[in-house]
Amino acid sequence: MRLLGRSGIEVSDIGFGAWAIGGPFMSGGKPAGWGDVDDDESIAAVHRALDLGITFFDTADVYGTGHSERILGRALAGHRDDVVIATKFGNTYDASARVLTGTDVSAAYTGWACRASLDRLGTDRIDLYQLHCDVPLAQVDDVLATLENLVDQGLIRTYGWSTDDPDKAAAFAKGQHCTATQHVLNVFEDFPAMLAVCEMHELASINRAPLAMGLLGGRYGADSARLPDNDVRGDSPAWVAYFTDGRPSPDFLRRLEAIRDILTSDGRSLAQGALGWILSRSSRTVPIPGIRTPGQAEDNAGVLRRAPLTGEQMGEIDRLLGR
Repeated sequence: MRLLGRSGIEVSDIGFGAWAIGGPFMSGGKPAGWGDVDDDESIAAVHRALDLGITFFDTADVYGTGHSERILGRALAGHRDDVVIATKFGNTYDASARVLTGTDVSAAYTGWACRASLDRLGTDRIDLYQLHCDVPLAQVDDVLATLENLVDQGLIRTYGWSTDDPDKAAAFAKGQHCTATQHVLNVFEDFPAMLAVCEMHELASINRAPLAMGLLGGRYGADSARLPDNDVRGDSPAWVAYFTDGRPSPDFLRRLEAIRDILTSDGRSLAQGALGWILSRSSRTVPIPGIRTPGQAEDNAGVLRRAPLTGEQMGEIDRLLGR
């Protein structure tokens, strides 16, 4: 188990990323989901994750414009006191059209969004409520005041910011109940500056894209079929670096081949090795691999039974990746 920053809340070493189970939705005319989903399979994946010791579940109100939260709420019914639920706010959306429409971090909208998430999740409190859009530093104090008010009302327990800007993460950390920052971290993309902020301010480092959007899951290679157009990786926006035009990036495939033997040593699957790198990188990290099937839950949770990567292995990976 790991601590969720300075909150004292305990979570499993890895979490369950629930972006993919939201199904298709659009942002800026491009797909923002992970393609079609089978809700029964998604619920079975959550249940299998619970069976295997995963207790931390991360979603957002915009994933499937509410669908991910609804499915997670259904799957966790009867287990609420056994799990820690994180969701996000700040983006606006048209649920009927399944499209993002903008951002709003006003106190009125944030309060409404929080209550809507609580309703979809079927719970009376959110354990970690995360800002999910960019705001200027000048606006941080207002957002923190809004979130502290939600804490006072008992609607949320803690909060954080999903951002890749260390300065913004540090600014948010002055909030009394700020306990985490969510940011990109994987074996390809180390982030020492953000990890330093988390260490300095006693924040949990919640890691999105821990498997490089699936590239480190072991399913994709140079000959992989093109991903469908309703998958965010199939019609890749500029920020999706690991896939190009629906296929794995040749550059990242080369990097993967350089370190594959280390990641898969000692009987680990590729995903277990990649997650193991994150867990060995810092005691504050909590990777949240996307899970949409029971098989993925089993593979990812397998890292919980594995020894950490050694210091020698971590150093060799850095050398092979040229950092």
